[in-house]
Amino acid sequence: MARALLCALAGAALGAVAARAAYSAFTSRVAEAPEKTATPSGEVVATGGLRAAATWTRSNHRGEPITLLEGPAFVAGASAAAALTPGLDPRVRLAALLAGAGSGTLGAYDDLYGSTSSKGFKGHLSALAKGEVTSGAVKILGIGATGLAAAALVSRGPLDTLANGATIAGAANLANLFDLRPGRAIKVALLTGGPLLAASLLRGSPSGAALAAVPLGAAAALLPDDLGERAMLGDAGANALGALLGLAAVTTLGRPGRLAVLGTVAVLTAASEKVSFTKVIAGNPVLHRIDMLGRRPAP
Repeated sequence: MARALLCALAGAALGAVAARAAYSAFTSRVAEAPEKTATPSGEVVATGGLRAAATWTRSNHRGEPITLLEGPAFVAGASAAAALTPGLDPRVRLAALLAGAGSGTLGAYDDLYGSTSSKGFKGHLSALAKGEVTSGAVKILGIGATGLAAAALVSRGPLDTLANGATIAGAANLANLFDLRPGRAIKVALLTGGPLLAASLLRGSPSGAALAAVPLGAAAALLPDDLGERAMLGDAGANALGALLGLAAVTTLGRPGRLAVLGTVAVLTAASEKVSFTKVIAGNPVLHRIDMLGRRPAP
């Protein structure tokens, strides 16, 4: 257990430091982008920073501008930590890089090029059935493929691979469904990932403990900016966070536990097509208090 604890501490610390460093680097680079453009009068002006900032800026639930660079920072930080954290089995390390970076890249594609014409699994798959390939459909199929590829590295047999791949991909999508209010997706990740980390420590599994600790450390380090409504995970960060926790679940839990997680993910995903998580949380005093913890008062 002592070695597992050391690996968990190393993973959390590396994830936190790498994510903060990446966030600082990305925001500084965007603000200081040196691109220059000539005006019709011939005057050369610097516009790169403004254009780059606009590319990564969206409006939050208050209608205020907020940067999406938290997402790429999480992906970069968690990926760096997964590559460097001691104790990870080589196949688990490769699976973490594939699940985190793969789902994060696909999420970033949807962040930058996605449209709101179709929403949810039903909307994107319905559009696909009509011959319209939406960015969401590309993301769904891509994350499904990376989830299966990551699962193949840590599973035994085709059935396990299918179930574990569905869990990884489903968790990636589910985390994104919670990223609708400041800090919510990260709070859900901490509340669900904490027990996974504890289970790995009790089992004395250095690999499992490190795998669970990496995304939790990276997410916790970015939580202040998320709660402060200066940044948000977006699809890139939320998809990567969910995928890494899904991978941690399938490598830590036994078969009954893995099937329970898969069932929970499936039920919540199906419910999201009919029910607003935000309304459910707002209507429950306990959930609402947790949701508002550290946040500005609701508008």
